[in-house]
Parts: sequence; structure tokens; C-alpha cells
Amino acid sequence: MALTREERAQFLAEPHVAALAIDAGAGRAPLTVPIWYQYEPDGTVWIMTGLESRKNELIGAAGRFTLMVDRLEPTIRYVSVEGPVLDTSPATIEQLREISARYLPAEKVDGYVDAAWKEHGEQVVIRMRPERWVSSDLGTV
Repeated sequence: MALTREERAQFLAEPHVAALAIDAGAGRAPLTVPIWYQYEPDGTVWIMTGLESRKNELIGAAGRFTLMVDRLEPTIRYVSVEGPVLDTSPATIEQLREISARYLPAEKVDGYVDAAWKEHGEQVVIRMRPERWVSSDLGTV
């Protein structure tokens, strides 16, 4: 059964790991990798990745990407969003802290942020406004 707009928003606001899919060009399957994301109340989603990463390069070329988020319990549920890139901007340490706090236990955030900020190289935030939604709750099996 398809989810309502409110159910989709609530689901994406939860801290699930997404599968990011991007057109990888002629003769290649889409690049699909797990990624942390943030969902904003206005419906915008954003991801953070390395400035020099293949993900950033492919998103820049394609101008759009897909995120697919799922869970298995208490029901099998998923939401997939696809849309154009709104903007790409240099990441801030505050954004790194925000997205890290979404996924890590509170006591691990500061250590992770300190290490990631020093070791991962320059990062960018890529914002996307979903245009197409696919969602379902398949219940329990």
C-alpha cells in the first residue's frame, strides 16, 4: 500500500541509511552506494560527500539523483525520491555535526566529527528537491 505524503515525510525524517543512485554514463549501470542523508521539513533532502569524489562528479554531470530508503521492521516499508539538484555548496563543520548526530550515538559524535573534518578532505553538501516519489508499506511477512 502506498504511503501518504505525511507518512513519507515522517519516514524520511527518521535516521535510515539511504541507497544513493546516480547515472554513471553510457555503458555503465547507475552508481549505487549507501549514504547518510538529512531530510528538511520543506521536503528538501541533502547529502554530504567529498568534493573530489566520484559521487560528486557524477551528480554534477547528471544534475539529479535518487535516494531509496527502506526498513524491514516493524513492517517492510520503503520510500524512493528522485529529483534535480537544487545547489551544491561547501560543507560546514556544523552540517557534519548535524548529519553525524542523526546517525551516531551522542557520545561518539564529537570524536567522529573531529576525525572526519581532518581526514576526509573537502566536503560538499548537495541539496535535492524530490519530484518523483515511490513508496509502499508491505506490512509484515
